[in-house]
Amino acid sequence: MGHDHGHDTPGQRHRGRLAAALAITCVVLVVEVVGAAVTGSLALLSDAGHMLTDAAGLTIALAATWLAARPADHRWTFGWQRAEVLAALVNGVLLTVVAVLVLVEGVQRWQQPPEVQAPGMLAIGVLGLLANLVALLLLRGGQRESINVRGAYLEVLGDLIGSIAVIAAAVVIVTTGWERADAVASIAIALLILPRAVSLLRTVAKVLLEGTPEDLTLADVRKHLEGVDGVVDVHDLHAWTITSGVPVLTAHVVVDDRVLTPDAFCHVLDAMQGCLRGHFDVEHSTFQIEPSTHDDHDEVATHA
Repeated sequence: MGHDHGHDTPGQRHRGRLAAALAITCVVLVVEVVGAAVTGSLALLSDAGHMLTDAAGLTIALAATWLAARPADHRWTFGWQRAEVLAALVNGVLLTVVAVLVLVEGVQRWQQPPEVQAPGMLAIGVLGLLANLVALLLLRGGQRESINVRGAYLEVLGDLIGSIAVIAAAVVIVTTGWERADAVASIAIALLILPRAVSLLRTVAKVLLEGTPEDLTLADVRKHLEGVDGVVDVHDLHAWTITSGVPVLTAHVVVDDRVLTPDAFCHVLDAMQGCLRGHFDVEHSTFQIEPSTHDDHDEVATHA
């Protein structure tokens, strides 16, 4: 098995960016709540509600990176790295709930549109747009590496879209007096958030159900391992993800009998681990070595 497991997860490396995004979100949240109360805008209130879930989601994401940094022990052999995935799950659920609530309220506002103070709504929408843009840029790089940061990124992206919708609705109301634009903006925010929430939940589910990582093909892994001198066959091959950037792989490896000397055995083992690290960025690997003369190979999983 690989020996050096003391590296940070991608989510831990972006902890400072998460903290900065959280601070920005909290400031805008307060401004939007006050603004919604003053202007009577549902679009602004719905965006503030989404900001509230963002603040909660970013807090959870930040806490998860702290938990994931805790060292492994005899009870938690991979440490708390899976906490980042659970944080992404919570973010996905929060996004979904907010989207549904905003959609329902938007439909009700369409039927009975209230009076909205569009100028104030417009000013606060522009402020929210600028703040969300800064937070989005902070998280953009990390969301490609970490499912936890991706959950936070999607939260902020939803806010950015919400701010654009608020601005558009305010402009329409100011120029035409059409009050239903506020409800339309709210519904648009919900419909844009929902697919992203579902996508995040789907990704989280694949990790929790221990599906094969997206960027890893078992057929390619088998081909590379069987190319190592002395390896006869690879079967019962499994790969899954502990958290983003931490794939794990196990396999039964049939070797030629000449490999069963201490020096040759270590050479083959080092070559296989080096192959996984170099070609597939897999640091955690476990191999069960079997001599070719061993009759009871697990043929059921040969083509897994």
